Amino acid sequence: MNFLARLVVTSLALWICDLIFDSFEIFGGDDVLGRILAILGVGLIFTLVSSIVKPIVSILSIPLLILTLGLFYLIINAGMLWLTEWVTSQGWLGDWGLAIEGGFWWYLWIALILAILQAVIGWVVPGDKD
Repeated sequence: MNFLARLVVTSLALWICDLIFDSFEIFGGDDVLGRILAILGVGLIFTLVSSIVKPIVSILSIPLLILTLGLFYLIINAGMLWLTEWVTSQGWLGDWGLAIEGGFWWYLWIALILAILQAVIGWVVPGDKD
């Protein structure tokens, strides 16, 4: 899937998570266009974090991935959510970002639902499958 398609799929999955969970919030944007841009901005940050940092972390955690039969990917995805929240909360990007209330288990639960949503939406969206 090319980068733009991944961005749209990820942004849509993040928006659905925002609708489902009270502890997960994409904030920013006063009007509809601003809200869409905030969702796309958080989706862009999450896609970049997943494209750059996640492969490095995955390679470094191969023993844990083998030991847990791949379940450690949920921990990695939760870490990518935390990193995305941290980047967007620094204030460098304006008044929009991602906020997740709660602890580690909320990150893990949202990472699981986000991975499922990305898989389902990616399967439904037409385009190159790679």
